[in-house]
Amino acid sequence: MTPGFPGDETSIRDPSAAPPPGAAHPVRRPNALRRSLLGLLSAVALPASPTLAGTAAPRAALFADPACAAHEPPAGHPDQTARLAVVLDALAPLVADGRLRPLPPEAARDADLELVHDPAYIELARVEAAKGEERLSTGDTPLSRRSVEAAMAAVGCGLSAVDAVLAGRCRSAFCAVRPPGHHASARTGMGFGIFNTIAIAARHARRRHGLERILIVDWDVHHGNGTQATFWSDGSVLFFDTHQHPWYPGTGESSETGEGRGAGLVVNRPLPAGTAGDTLLAIYDETLRRAADRFRPQLVLVSAGFDSRIGDPLGRFMLTDADFDAMTERVLDIADRHAGGRCVSILEGGYNLPGLASAARAHVERLSRA
Repeated sequence: MTPGFPGDETSIRDPSAAPPPGAAHPVRRPNALRRSLLGLLSAVALPASPTLAGTAAPRAALFADPACAAHEPPAGHPDQTARLAVVLDALAPLVADGRLRPLPPEAARDADLELVHDPAYIELARVEAAKGEERLSTGDTPLSRRSVEAAMAAVGCGLSAVDAVLAGRCRSAFCAVRPPGHHASARTGMGFGIFNTIAIAARHARRRHGLERILIVDWDVHHGNGTQATFWSDGSVLFFDTHQHPWYPGTGESSETGEGRGAGLVVNRPLPAGTAGDTLLAIYDETLRRAADRFRPQLVLVSAGFDSRIGDPLGRFMLTDADFDAMTERVLDIADRHAGGRCVSILEGGYNLPGLASAARAHVERLSRA
């Protein structure tokens, strides 16, 4: 595969583009965010073990962990703790009316991280965070002392969501987590990420649950180079990625298609700045649908990056909330036809706070109707 070119994700811009509208939003401090998250997660009393066969089973579940707020980049960084607060606030009405059910996540272990990441890299991240380093030495990821704890909490949510969906405790699930992970590879954290939550979730589905075919759809505006690298020659994952190109991290050419057992199972559709929803929906209707029908996935995972929405400061796509609803509908149709409706979505990017909130709401509202 083509390696990503060096540079900070925040440094790659279209110099002719005007600053995006609506980027300002009240910033919540981490302690307030943790209180907000705890309040949401305790809002609905859960039965001990709901199943789809029983009336208590939710159509869609929410997984979140207050520890995800413990990752505290410096002031002004795009991956601010308030990202979780605005997403959870946007989803609160769905929780209140019963369309979305919070479920408690289990903690991730080092053995889970090692499904994707080299033990030496995991230790490096721990050591650098504990030392108070401000930046991970392997790439453009900010660190604070509890960043690894936050990243492990994100992984725990992803694993728990997969377990819940495959056990029939819900039909679909959304993980409101940070830091994002799809740029992280076996020995490298980059692009704001430390551990690759969706890649670990896919490996977990294969190793623990015995699935043979898993589809990962990545609609973040940035190419999911870490996920691609993880499954480049794997053979058990169909990786489908639409992204702005040229843009960070510089990978994701259509010629990058996998090798060995993974040959033909990496499908990239690089698109120019200014791409709107009709273009992506046509790609989903044609390319993604055909690829999924050939592959017949048993589980569908989504790298749900909302920096592809119009107005995001780190992207130049023009997607609207209606487009995210429609893309979710297409993904759920694939899940219905091949995977018994089983779909897990994991938050990646999205840095315009009002836009992130409304796009996430549109996406999860569609999940809750599946």
